[in-house]
Amino acid sequence: MLRTRIKICGITQAIDASAAVDAGADALGLVFYPPSPRAVSVEQAVEAVAAVPAFVSVTALFVNPSVEEVQSVIDSVRIDLLQFHGDEDDDFCRQFNRPYIKALRVRQASDVVASCVRFPGALAILLDSYKPGVPGGTGETFDWSLVPETLPKPIILAGGLEPSNVADAIQQVRPFAVDISGGVEATKGIKDHGKMTEFVKEVYRVDEHNRS
Repeated sequence: MLRTRIKICGITQAIDASAAVDAGADALGLVFYPPSPRAVSVEQAVEAVAAVPAFVSVTALFVNPSVEEVQSVIDSVRIDLLQFHGDEDDDFCRQFNRPYIKALRVRQASDVVASCVRFPGALAILLDSYKPGVPGGTGETFDWSLVPETLPKPIILAGGLEPSNVADAIQQVRPFAVDISGGVEATKGIKDHGKMTEFVKEVYRVDEHNRS
């Protein structure tokens, strides 16, 4: 079994970025969606990314942005991967010469399959909880049994994950990666360094168990 990759999203400051890297995160997420309590400005993002070493990916999250908004971030911040949470289509997502992942708020199993087909350019599909009017970061889990066992794209599992339930999530879904934000926060937008370490250790523990 391959190792489950770990993304910690909603990073707003350099000290949290460094702590996430030290804990063992493979990727960090920056939210460029002003209504979010975890949103960052370009200036904040530049400062946070300065603390991120090579081989740790930096992801920029957008919700229905304009082309100019995305391009401004790409031109100013070291961004390795784009993440879209709105109504963007494949053509929009792939025009920026950056790899991208597409988020889906899960309501039924057929949604997951359809998204894999609708977004051929996506490197992976991120599955999050559906909550009307909330594009992500709900802090709520969804019914993991809705995730089909076989899909044509890697799955990143998000939505309500925390150290206490990530083992069950991995055992049931066997995702390529897990994505956490609110589950490792002290307050909205500020990470709890102990919780990040605990979360990463739990992912490592269940992976090791599955290999034995």
